[in-house]
Amino acid sequence: MVHQVLYRALVSTRWLAESVQTGKLGPGLRVLDASWYSPGTRDARKEYLERHVPGASFFDIEVCRDTASPYEMMLPSEASFADYVGRLGISNHTHVVVYDGDNLGSFYAPRVWWMFRVFGHRTVSVLNGGFRNWLKEGHPVTSEPSHPEPAIFKATLDRSLLKTYEQVLENLESKRFRLVDSRSQGRYLGTEPEPDAVGLDSGHIRGSVNVPFTDFLTEGGFEKSPEELRALFQDKKVDLSQPLIATCRKGVTACHIALAAYLCGKPDVAVYDGSWSEWFRRAPPETRVSQGKAGKA
Repeated sequence: MVHQVLYRALVSTRWLAESVQTGKLGPGLRVLDASWYSPGTRDARKEYLERHVPGASFFDIEVCRDTASPYEMMLPSEASFADYVGRLGISNHTHVVVYDGDNLGSFYAPRVWWMFRVFGHRTVSVLNGGFRNWLKEGHPVTSEPSHPEPAIFKATLDRSLLKTYEQVLENLESKRFRLVDSRSQGRYLGTEPEPDAVGLDSGHIRGSVNVPFTDFLTEGGFEKSPEELRALFQDKKVDLSQPLIATCRKGVTACHIALAAYLCGKPDVAVYDGSWSEWFRRAPPETRVSQGKAGKA
């Protein structure tokens, strides 16, 4: 286990409400709405324009990604990320708080939390309970878009928190890292389809273990306690003292694994950015495991 002083990965709705009320939002504290929904369900930008945390900017994950990649939601370049967040008024000295409006309480926010960390920014937190609980608790909302003063952000990619296809392929033999998949059990096993996917069967990378990201959240939409999270990992025989790689379908809910481990004092979980979206299309068939379609994904 890595022993170091960890920045708080979660902030409470009460803390953020007090920060808003006392006028602390500005160059030193920025709030981002990182909502994203499956096409044809909800319109994240429209909902942001209707109501959001006062002072929050909309973080468009469809824009802040590698749009040239054939795979889903891949990281943008250092320069692209730096330019994008700088235009949101974020510098290297800004505390960033991220939330989303998902009914689960949190879905895409941990991805943006990890994106900041992988680009060298440590002062970033997820709003525990998300916008769902912000609304439920009666905290203020506004339809007024934010217009922050642009800032200079310098991004430095931390390769220790990022794994590529080649590294995961090599790991199948070396087994230096434990591979943990955060998708639902049915999608992991290959017995349920990948939602909204064309040409992508379900299944998993050989040797990976399944810890669905929803297990980290309470019914109320909050992150479970570190004690509960440790017990979850232990139950799945995931040793937090050993190196971990988190994976999912497109590198989004994998970041819930990184966040949960961080809350347990383990800040060094790497995310396989391409995840199943890339693996299914590139990896040798014998490395893809599925209980559907005659046993091969």
